[in-house]
Amino acid sequence: MGKRRRVPERRRTAPAVIGAVIAVVAGGAGFGAYTLFGGGAAEGQQRTDSAGVHKTVKTGPLTAAEVRSTATRFLTAWQQGRPAEAAAATSDASAATAALTGYTKDAHLTDVTLTQGTPSGAKVPFSVKATVSYQGLRKPLSYDSALTVVRRASDGAPVVDWHASVVHPDLRDGDTLVTGEAGTPPVKALDRNGNELTAAKFPSLGTVLDGLRDKYGKTAGGRAGVELRVVRGAASKKAKLSDKTLVELSKGTPGTVRTTLDPALQAAAEEQVNRRKRASVVVLRVSTGEILAVANSGHGFNTAFLGSLAPGSTMKIVTATMLFEKGLVTPDAQHPCPKTYDLAGWTFHNDGDSEIKNGTFRQSFGASCNNAFIDFAPKLSNSDLTKEAQQVYGLGMNNWAIGVPSFDGSVPVQSGAQMGASLIGQGGVRMNPLNMASVAATVQAGTFHQPFLVSPDVDHRSLAKAARTMSAKTQSQLKDVMRFTVRYGTAVKAMAGVGGDVGAKTGSAEVDGQEKPNGWFTAYRDDLAAAAVVQAGGHGGDTAGPIVAALLKAGG
Repeated sequence: MGKRRRVPERRRTAPAVIGAVIAVVAGGAGFGAYTLFGGGAAEGQQRTDSAGVHKTVKTGPLTAAEVRSTATRFLTAWQQGRPAEAAAATSDASAATAALTGYTKDAHLTDVTLTQGTPSGAKVPFSVKATVSYQGLRKPLSYDSALTVVRRASDGAPVVDWHASVVHPDLRDGDTLVTGEAGTPPVKALDRNGNELTAAKFPSLGTVLDGLRDKYGKTAGGRAGVELRVVRGAASKKAKLSDKTLVELSKGTPGTVRTTLDPALQAAAEEQVNRRKRASVVVLRVSTGEILAVANSGHGFNTAFLGSLAPGSTMKIVTATMLFEKGLVTPDAQHPCPKTYDLAGWTFHNDGDSEIKNGTFRQSFGASCNNAFIDFAPKLSNSDLTKEAQQVYGLGMNNWAIGVPSFDGSVPVQSGAQMGASLIGQGGVRMNPLNMASVAATVQAGTFHQPFLVSPDVDHRSLAKAARTMSAKTQSQLKDVMRFTVRYGTAVKAMAGVGGDVGAKTGSAEVDGQEKPNGWFTAYRDDLAAAAVVQAGGHGGDTAGPIVAALLKAGG
């Protein structure tokens, strides 16, 4: 049944009990001597059936006696294990028979006691106490429900208006109650040292652990637990309702899956993102692609792996790779960065309307000057950036298999001004910290290693490959400009004190309707690479940069 989270039962105030058990109908001299809605006794209308026979159909408001007696007849038959008889007292005998039969046969509910409450008009509350019994396991179940009495259209007789919610308030029509194995067995996730990873210790890993259970639960050697659950029917699934656990009889035996996560780095990553709102980070081992840490300050969605955000100027690493490979520029080539640049009807500006009149491309990269990149657009084909991202960095191919769900980035083919915007990580380009950490790692390694959280040896899956490797010359040029960014450019402040072989790129991505841009930062240090985004945080060097720098220090 997939993953589920147990939903605790809620007891409401117990209704007044009419008699000791419902099979005994409470009496009273005035029982049935008054109506519910202020009229007299129920009236009748003459109708003629298809055979021409005249019959009287009861009409008018239900009497209190009709409501009480109908509810008692239905509940008594249900409690005494006579589902067909109980169903006959409803507006849909077929559906009611199936549901009440399944209550015993599929849900394995025994010792059922139903206690009728005080009616409110035509609605009758009742409480349920039962025992869930399955393969020697037993647990109590109690809840409150209600039924409504109506007149049957054919003859006006009072009957229970049938809906699945009568059986249990969490049921919608078409849903069923089932007791049995809980679907996918649980998984005990281990870090790279063999210690258990839990969401209690590492809150960011909640969605990751769920993903590991979905992927490896059936093959990791565990055994599913046993539970009473609501199994959704077609209508509920269309409404995107999930199955719901009502009673857990046993937790099951978890299988084990070892991950590549480093517990010390994971703890440091959690600490870093929790200092900021809407921050996400990923740390990789450059030489292998192993994911050493992943953390999000918001624990409901794994932005670090599944986010689809414009990466801003961190995308200039990929753009620079393309420009170097095409021989369009070198790091020390004189290349001005004008204050504005017009392309296909758009006027592009640099951050703060800055400009570099007589500088080199290296200086423009280090200062993240937009127009030094956009002014190459007339020399490029619409698909050039897309091909570079796919063929060298393995991005946008939708074929990464990291061990849990991930988004592999997107660099669509665009034209005109949108193509120009994509060169600086805007337009239709979409990434997340996992993707951008991989970009930095590819520069440092010189070749793409698909990131992974679970070793492919565990399930013999194939990792994605890049179509080609950048040349040694291109790698040297990229490391040149990324080192310059650390020493003299926009990453100076964030990377202060980070030693070793280092390179970095900052980024800020404008988002419609958002006052501050998303701040991005990606960097490598020796055999580590990391990337972070702080949504609506401002400039990447000030917001995401300190997160990345702290983790590169912690890992080395």
